[in-house]
Amino acid sequence: MHRPNLNPRALLAFCHDAAASAAAWMVAYWLRLNLRLPQPYLDSAWHTLWWVVPVQALIFWRFGLYRGIWRYASLPDMKRILAAVGVAALAVPVVLVIFRVEAVVPRSVLVLDPILLVVLMGGSRIAYRSWKEHRLYGVRNLQGEPVLVLGAGDAAVNLVRELGWSKEWRVVGLLDDNTGKHGRLLHGVRVLGRLEDVPAWAARLEIKHAIIAMPSAPHAVRRHAAELCAGAEVKVLTVPSFEDLMSGKVSVSQIRAVEVEDLLGRDPVVLDDAGLHGLLAGRAVMVTGAGGSIGSELCRQIAKFRPRLLILYELSEFALYLIEQEFLERFPATPLACVIGDVKDPARLDQVMARHRPAAVFHAAAYKHVPLMERENAWQAVRNNVLGTYCLARAAMAHGVERFVLISTDKAVNPTNVMGATKRLAEMVCQGLQRQVATRFVMVRFGNVLASAGSVIPKFQKQIAQGGPVTVTHRDITRYFMSIPEATQLVLQAGQMGEGGEIFVLDMGESVKIADLARDMIRLSGFSEDEIKIVYTGLRPGEKLFEELLADDEHTLPTPHPKLRIARARSVEEDWLNRLLPWLNQEGVPEDEEVKRALAQWVPEYLADQGRGAPIP
Repeated sequence: MHRPNLNPRALLAFCHDAAASAAAWMVAYWLRLNLRLPQPYLDSAWHTLWWVVPVQALIFWRFGLYRGIWRYASLPDMKRILAAVGVAALAVPVVLVIFRVEAVVPRSVLVLDPILLVVLMGGSRIAYRSWKEHRLYGVRNLQGEPVLVLGAGDAAVNLVRELGWSKEWRVVGLLDDNTGKHGRLLHGVRVLGRLEDVPAWAARLEIKHAIIAMPSAPHAVRRHAAELCAGAEVKVLTVPSFEDLMSGKVSVSQIRAVEVEDLLGRDPVVLDDAGLHGLLAGRAVMVTGAGGSIGSELCRQIAKFRPRLLILYELSEFALYLIEQEFLERFPATPLACVIGDVKDPARLDQVMARHRPAAVFHAAAYKHVPLMERENAWQAVRNNVLGTYCLARAAMAHGVERFVLISTDKAVNPTNVMGATKRLAEMVCQGLQRQVATRFVMVRFGNVLASAGSVIPKFQKQIAQGGPVTVTHRDITRYFMSIPEATQLVLQAGQMGEGGEIFVLDMGESVKIADLARDMIRLSGFSEDEIKIVYTGLRPGEKLFEELLADDEHTLPTPHPKLRIARARSVEEDWLNRLLPWLNQEGVPEDEEVKRALAQWVPEYLADQGRGAPIP
């Protein structure tokens, strides 16, 4: 046990406990003898006191009772007091017997003394803390902004306790759907009712703010709580995520505004860590498009499994520089190879793979912005998304890569745009190559990811910051969303599970109306739709009203992972690749319309005109 530092406060506390030891011993005699002390017993009490107090004081000191601060006395302090008093209760009679102290000590005194000692020592600490908190924070609490806490679990209890010290907030009540907690007090704050009662209590108590303190609850519950607050015109805040709290990166008192990711987020992904360690740990792993939104997050997730080498393959010098600097700071123990290269450059790919011998390749490099690829850039989309995939896949086969994972998209299902058609064609290239070699080609489709480069959420945030309007293409347009970490974790899981040739489809959950998303973001930013208008601009070229995760002629099979299914896609003919390659390698740059006509031949489900030129609703 560690000795406490000798300082005035510790010395004062030690003297207090020594005095408590003497008082408890004398009072124990007094209680035992019916509130009177005949002279023989008084003499015995005084005589034994000179032995009892030093023994107990020494034990208290050795148990480290003076390392804490009384102002922060808590349950761990009480446990230490109980342990120290318990040892002292055993030590006192032993010492009296060993040293043959001649005195009359009733057995009941030996029982009463530790009880009284715990009351005096523990009670004085709790009383001091209560007095100190009331003196320092009592008036302040009455002046803080009144706030409701939604939830009455461990996070909410910790939040109420920590906000008791806050100058800014004053918790006036908690709401929770567990009826067994209704009416109870948590750190002096009453559980008032259910979450559905937010509007009533907000009006009754004149509440302008509420804090959602349910970090481990399903996202649907937290989203519903945020909607209830919005309906009551209450600004909603939240505590950090359960993962961040458990990791120790933040504390529950670090409340923040609710963001759109909190509303669209889903429950955490459970990964097969053992299988992923076998795929990634101690091995070289290559990620193309490593500086992009998906590629960079893939790198972060892979780094957690301690690869022998992480090969960052990226065409953009600036994007590669940024991800390199991030890794040098956040993952200094991860060996990196930062490679500038084009996936359409076979010589560069051969050089990199021959040098570093990757065991797995995750292909995230792609042109993916639908309107940009639809006009002026159709052939570049074909070259990058299809020919680039073919060149990378051939290099992987030549250099013995075990697994090749293609990041695909839900836009590859019944595509109505060039981007989707080229990604479907890239899937077909991998399917065709799977016939020839041992490299396992795995394709993973998913929808939009939150806050990725070019996604609608950063665009809306910028428009709101500029005072509006927020532009939405159609009143009924819907999209699937998932967080970048969730998407990349499922990509890794699919890559580990794939046997070769499968197209994995991620469980994207419920589709989201983009107009509703815009309203949520406006409201979360503290504005109303009267202040920030929503303007409908009409569908853009190649844009669908809704995305599909499976084509009409596909069906899915379950996998051991609940968020992954396998799509049984149309097979690729044996000589199909031999017919495709001359078109991909043709000289010159064909016009957009010519490219689209050819895509319709290579991808029969491609409907080039669907969704284009739709009127403004």
